[in-house]
Amino acid sequence: MRSVRSWSAALLVAFAATNCAAHAADEAAIKGALDAAFAKYKDLQEGKNADYIPALAEVDPNVYGIALITVDGEVYVKGDVSTEVSIQSISKVFTMAKVMEESGPEALRDNMGVDATGQVFNSIVAIEQYKGAEMNALVNAGAITATSMVQGKTYDEIWGKILGYYRDFAGRDLTVLEDVYESEAATNQRNQAIAHLMYAYGKIEEEPVRATDIYTKQCSVGVNAKDLAVMAATLANGGKNPVTGKKVLSSEHVPEVLAVMATAGLYDDSGKWLYRTGLPAKSGVGGGIIAVSPGKFGIAVISPPLDAAGNSVRAQNAIADISNAIGGNPYAVTPK
Repeated sequence: MRSVRSWSAALLVAFAATNCAAHAADEAAIKGALDAAFAKYKDLQEGKNADYIPALAEVDPNVYGIALITVDGEVYVKGDVSTEVSIQSISKVFTMAKVMEESGPEALRDNMGVDATGQVFNSIVAIEQYKGAEMNALVNAGAITATSMVQGKTYDEIWGKILGYYRDFAGRDLTVLEDVYESEAATNQRNQAIAHLMYAYGKIEEEPVRATDIYTKQCSVGVNAKDLAVMAATLANGGKNPVTGKKVLSSEHVPEVLAVMATAGLYDDSGKWLYRTGLPAKSGVGGGIIAVSPGKFGIAVISPPLDAAGNSVRAQNAIADISNAIGGNPYAVTPK
């Protein structure tokens, strides 16, 4: 008769073999999904680069990279994942998270709000309609206000905290693309007006010009597809960077961050996106989109040509296909 110890050893071997087989199957599924989506959309010619910021019009429209990172730190990439583009509005997610970390989620809720405005992302009408309230941190009025809420006495102190936080999420050193910053700073008169209006309504407490400039600089940070995927995966992993192991955001704040992403992450098409994928996401006019499958993975795609709403055409299609192929939708539940 076999001993209990020998049976236990046999069970451990069988369990390990099963886990290895499951991991191999998952890896094959993810790689297959990335390969299929990349091939399907690499020749897609829909959309065009943003041009209201002159430097963005000059970005190569053929840049196309996909990165997916699991909460276990497994990295999967396809295409161009080294070329950097400006992070643009994706930065809003992480500044929002910084304010939550410093002051709690109620600080955002009680100051500028967390609701979708029903207006375009840079609407002045929405500010007037709600007197600076009923915004969210992913439209420009709320985002500039959130930047003004990051704690610090000087420009350099505030900026250093924001950039350092982005670096912790990405797991590497990030820098500003100076040509984008200079181009955007020369054409941000509307954002200056938005900031002054939020200041007039008491939502920005001081120095709206400083808040606007720091916001402009944060939008000009350079990132590649892998950087964005690590940032998304950190949210998917409850605020802990799965690649570096560093805890960046308290787990208790992650649900609030994802909630705002779900309701306002893709500009006017946020509802359509959530209906299509179920994934909290955020786009930027630099051509990137990040999406989060909580507890599973973060994914990012960079492709500069945008649709009419300001969202990357290739990125939307690729992320939707990949997520659907590997079961990323958190609302898709199999009955027991």
